Amino acid sequence: MFQLLRCVPRVLGTAVAGLRAAAPSLPRLQPASRPCARPFGLLSVRARSVQLPGLLCSGLHTEGDKAFVDFLSDEIKEEKKIQKYKSLPKMSGGWELEVNGTEAKLVRKVAGEKITVTFNINNSIPPAFGGEEEEPSQGQKAEEQEPELTSTPNFVVEVTKDGSSKALVLDCHYPEDEIGQEDDQSDIFSIKEVSFQATGESDWKDTNYTLNTDSLDWGLYDHLMDFLADRGVDNTFADELVELSTALEHQEYISFLEDLKGFVKSK
Repeated sequence: MFQLLRCVPRVLGTAVAGLRAAAPSLPRLQPASRPCARPFGLLSVRARSVQLPGLLCSGLHTEGDKAFVDFLSDEIKEEKKIQKYKSLPKMSGGWELEVNGTEAKLVRKVAGEKITVTFNINNSIPPAFGGEEEEPSQGQKAEEQEPELTSTPNFVVEVTKDGSSKALVLDCHYPEDEIGQEDDQSDIFSIKEVSFQATGESDWKDTNYTLNTDSLDWGLYDHLMDFLADRGVDNTFADELVELSTALEHQEYISFLEDLKGFVKSK
């Protein structure tokens, strides 16, 4: 029995070898070439042969882009025409100005103290409140009735004393109901928050106690306002800060329009 089983593989091997010899030789199949993952041939179409609206190609601009560039050119020309300050106005009181893009810093040193005021002109123009629009009078253009945009940014006052490791920080803002008021008795800016922060640190800690003035005793609040006024941060300063911020905002707006025009126009 075992001898019969041993003969089976040999018999099968002889039969398979005979079939291979009798079968005609077939050509070896070559693996099919894989198509490229990115069909560059479909993408290498000349830009001028594609005329799809809204599609930007090398050396090609849509009619909308051309109209956009023309509009921006006119807008830049008009904004420069109404630009009040060609250079930033100076602050009275011996303040030194440092500008870094949309952020400005005013520094003043007096009697062993350093007062630093920082503000950013981004989102500093109050929204126009809805109201009944007046019809332009005869002989008066609609553009002449547009209100002048004024930048009223929040600003932070930091007071440091020589040899002290702490800085008194006062977060101030312009209340909307006080903007444009001519009353000499009222303050045109308000203190929103007061805190102490470590000097020399760029990032202030939220873990430090912050005093919100919404529920503050009026006597303490008045002393804080007098503290700022004694260091040159008063209504006169706040008025000049609005002028400076408005000039800087308008300057940055014109620069943005010029950059936008160049971007749309570039190939």
